[in-house]
Amino acid sequence: MSAAFDDWMKTVQAGSENDLSAFLPAADVIPAKLHEAMRYALLGGGKRVRPLLVYAAGTLFGADANTLSRAAAAVEMIHAYSLVHDDMPCMDDDELRRGKPTVHVAYDEATALLVGDALQSQAFVVLSEADGVPPARVLAMLRLLGTASGSAGMCGGQAIDLDSVGISLTLAQLEQMHQLKTGALLRASVVLGALAGKDLTEQELSALNVYARAIGLAFQVVDDVLDATADSATLGKTAGKDAADNKPTYVSILGLEPSRALAEQLRLEAHAALEPFGDKALRLRELADLIVQRKA
Repeated sequence: MSAAFDDWMKTVQAGSENDLSAFLPAADVIPAKLHEAMRYALLGGGKRVRPLLVYAAGTLFGADANTLSRAAAAVEMIHAYSLVHDDMPCMDDDELRRGKPTVHVAYDEATALLVGDALQSQAFVVLSEADGVPPARVLAMLRLLGTASGSAGMCGGQAIDLDSVGISLTLAQLEQMHQLKTGALLRASVVLGALAGKDLTEQELSALNVYARAIGLAFQVVDDVLDATADSATLGKTAGKDAADNKPTYVSILGLEPSRALAEQLRLEAHAALEPFGDKALRLRELADLIVQRKA
């Protein structure tokens, strides 16, 4: 990665951290335990891939900074809520997230449930107050985030994931699951950033969708590779858990090296989708590289 990209990424990550803190209630506001736990779940960790995608797409279309900050915060709140719920005993039952105890371990299960609920609600409050774009486009952005989060998106993918434990899936079925579970929110990040700048043409939206599909699948393929090859200290979460839980993964279906080859193929597809945008799409290209070449 170039020094310029690294500087840009650190600037966006630091700014997103500040925005997320500002968009959450203070830890001493009643109910204090819930607000403290929300901040525990959301702040001080994570790669902020989704905010980075929001800002990269927004840069491509000259988006308003205030709108980008709200779109980035909203999508990251949805992501964080999904992790809190996903870690709970009724789902993946994990005790480690981002290198620290999961919310239900650090607090309790009831608090973790409410943290997820409250972060989800707060995401839509934050996005609804964006004042840098026309109201009709804000409504479209809210609808996009809601669809990506619900049964036709992330929650639907999680439901399929839970139902797939111990079951053999085809590659097509695995792809469908991850396009919902992981890909829908990554796509929403890209399109939210673009919509923060302008109403999109069909050609622009189509190109962004192809890009988002490629990076969404690549993200999961690389996750599966890392889960099979890295340790818990590197990942900041329990390594090898999907295999231990008998969940289908790209590595279990394709093997390790073919999975790595698929990730590289998807990176190239993401680059190709951005060709119509020229040099303006540099940050989106670099993020595709980051997603595939990351080590954690």
